[in-house]
Amino acid sequence: QVQLVESGGGLMQAGGSLRLSCAASGRTFSSQAMGWFRQAPGKEGAFVAVISSSGIRTSYADSVKGRFTITRDNAKNTVYLQMNSLTLEDTAVYYCAASLVRGVPSDVGLYNYWGQGTQVTVSS
Repeated sequence: QVQLVESGGGLMQAGGSLRLSCAASGRTFSSQAMGWFRQAPGKEGAFVAVISSSGIRTSYADSVKGRFTITRDNAKNTVYLQMNSLTLEDTAVYYCAASLVRGVPSDVGLYNYWGQGTQVTVSS
């Protein structure tokens, strides 16, 4: 069983930056791809970013490409999402998830474990 705990969300003005963290329990962290998803009010959940188990490969949604960066520290069982140049459209609950699928999966159905989410609110 893997438990994921997100932190780092909060309120930020447009143009600002936030860094989300996701701490994972268990011994299998380094063998799992880790992704970030988000759900805005009244909208379906959406893929944000993913990093492969080794950290070599990453993939991003077009809406965040060039602004967000996903990294991981396998020694600390933690994955990060650095979010820069935040816009109002980035307001959402952000979820960390772990996948046993190799590579950089972006399909929500390929993820086995989920965190409880952390709220990110961007104000004008």
